[in-house]
Amino acid sequence: MSTAEIPNEYLDLFEKRAFGHLATLMPDGSPQVTPVWVDYDGTYVLVNSALGRQKDRNMRRDGRAALEILDPDNPYRYLLVRGRVAEITQADADAGIDGLAQKYLGLDVYPHRGPGEVRVWYKIEPEHVHAQG
Repeated sequence: MSTAEIPNEYLDLFEKRAFGHLATLMPDGSPQVTPVWVDYDGTYVLVNSALGRQKDRNMRRDGRAALEILDPDNPYRYLLVRGRVAEITQADADAGIDGLAQKYLGLDVYPHRGPGEVRVWYKIEPEHVHAQG
């Protein structure tokens, strides 16, 4: 499937404190949905999590994912992205969670990091995009 583009008029959602709802697939095929902080690098939708969490295990096993991002200023305006995880990397993931903490919490350092926690970036390649509102 070819890459779908995020419409320019919805890129502001990645600048706001707009939470994403990430859907991944459990081993039995049932959906698992998690609220997540999101970013966008111009190609991939980015999600940062900790190694070993359920969404990490799900995306490593089956890279299909869907992500809905709701505009915090207008709940009838949202972006839905379906795609596949193109890359999973630890590179810059610690700095990335701190950057997301700045955006979402106004803090320079992510305050909920556990001892020995390994942060990971998931780069989701959009295959289908639906924008509403």
